[in-house]
Amino acid sequence: SAPGRFADYFVICGLDTETGLEPDELSGENFEQTPLRRTFKSKVLARYPENVEWNPFDQDAVGMLCMPKGLAFKTQADSREPQFHSFIITREDGSRTFGFSLTFFEEVTSKQICSAMQTLYHMHNAEYDILHTPPTNDKESCSSTGDCNGTSVSKLQRFNSYDISRDTLYVSKCICLITPMSFMKACKKVLEQLHQAVTSPQPPPLPLESYIYNILYEVPLPPAGRSLKFSGVYGPIICQRPSTNELPLFDFPVKEVFELLGVENVVQLFTCALLEFQILLYSQ
Repeated sequence: SAPGRFADYFVICGLDTETGLEPDELSGENFEQTPLRRTFKSKVLARYPENVEWNPFDQDAVGMLCMPKGLAFKTQADSREPQFHSFIITREDGSRTFGFSLTFFEEVTSKQICSAMQTLYHMHNAEYDILHTPPTNDKESCSSTGDCNGTSVSKLQRFNSYDISRDTLYVSKCICLITPMSFMKACKKVLEQLHQAVTSPQPPPLPLESYIYNILYEVPLPPAGRSLKFSGVYGPIICQRPSTNELPLFDFPVKEVFELLGVENVVQLFTCALLEFQILLYSQ
């Protein structure tokens, strides 16, 4: 039986430099996109612990749900703000486990990956030229395409893309907590503080591993109807578990639903739910 830990796993997903850049088939064919706009396969790079008896680790499900759009690449010209999301894994017996992911961007230090991205751009530019070469080579065509006699900007600049000699390449990476209960706010704070510790020029007060060990082995689930306060990297983290005679745990801000959908749509959805209509939410 489960020992009642706050979190079962800490997971890291991202780019596997050994396998390199593999297209992500789940995202569909996207070769017409520039390489920086394509999606590539992400992998589960590490997990701690390796396995727990009461919650077997589903590598495929966790890897896909941590980074549902696969790996994303950016340069220093793009916005690289961290993004947080949550997910649920429901098993055949109806049991659930919850995941909370913080996706951020880190600099690609592998020369092989940078060279592979540059090669993809050269291939993409060559294909673009073949598809968009004008039928005649008269001066009007030259002036319209700007590609005659080397007067145009370089092909890489034309696509505002990636030049290995000029740009810094960044790739998405994800840290994730797998938990038995949906303490969204607490998990978000844990992950944000861990990310801050990694990116801060000053090292955290304790080794990073000690904070991960603490959240996995030393922080218990709060009993029903009680609150729990534990230490994060930079400050305390609090979560509260409802008692058995209260509404079930729902640790998500309802305000965001109104901001995203608007009051009229929320009222219409609520009406549909009361009338037992089928409801489909479609989102990117």
